[in-house]
Amino acid sequence: MSATTAPEPMESLPVRSPGTPVVLDRREGPFGEVVLRERGEHFEIIANGCFLMDTSDGRSERLLIDVALASLPAGRTAPSVLIGGLGVGFSLVRAAEEERWGRIVVVEREQAIVDWHREGPLDRITGTALADPRTGILHTDLVAHLRTATERYDALCLDIDNGPDWTVTESNGSLYSPAGLAHCHDRLTPGGVLAVWSAQPSPAFEEALRNAGFSGVRTEEVAVARGVPDVVHLALRAG
Repeated sequence: MSATTAPEPMESLPVRSPGTPVVLDRREGPFGEVVLRERGEHFEIIANGCFLMDTSDGRSERLLIDVALASLPAGRTAPSVLIGGLGVGFSLVRAAEEERWGRIVVVEREQAIVDWHREGPLDRITGTALADPRTGILHTDLVAHLRTATERYDALCLDIDNGPDWTVTESNGSLYSPAGLAHCHDRLTPGGVLAVWSAQPSPAFEEALRNAGFSGVRTEEVAVARGVPDVVHLALRAG
């Protein structure tokens, strides 16, 4: 009787843990490296090794839009909004869901992030909003746009950093300086609203807003599971 040969063990397939991030794309841009990762069912954006945002929540990004609209003078028709930073798209989607907004302009300096939304995995989040005829994307640096643009908006909803005290790149710091806040003030219509997202409250930034001539300065908080709350800093240009 001939001997039988034991079958070779099958090679095990790798098992992806829901908590293990998988890099979907990595780009080197003018401001450093940006990375799109997938972790389980969520996406993450990393800039120069610094976690920016993911798709696990989005309450504070939506609040950024909601409180800006609610703070505008009553009766303002089809107000325009500039969203600073496309990110994972929650703020844009919220604006497009609200029929009261008129023109919706998104300023994003990273071409990679624009590509991920237009033809990549993030299209499933923002595809409908990007197809809205009110929506336009400007591929440019927000700080430079606020300094050089002539158009005014009824609301500026800015989310390009982890907050005024924790910027993604050093050049962003000028946005929160007296000169940067003066540019924000100039880009608003009378009665217009400046809303700035932050990963933590900043009393110093509130004081800077008052010193820049804004009124009605206040902070809206969104509680998080751990640590300090996310916040939206709000300020009004006098009518």
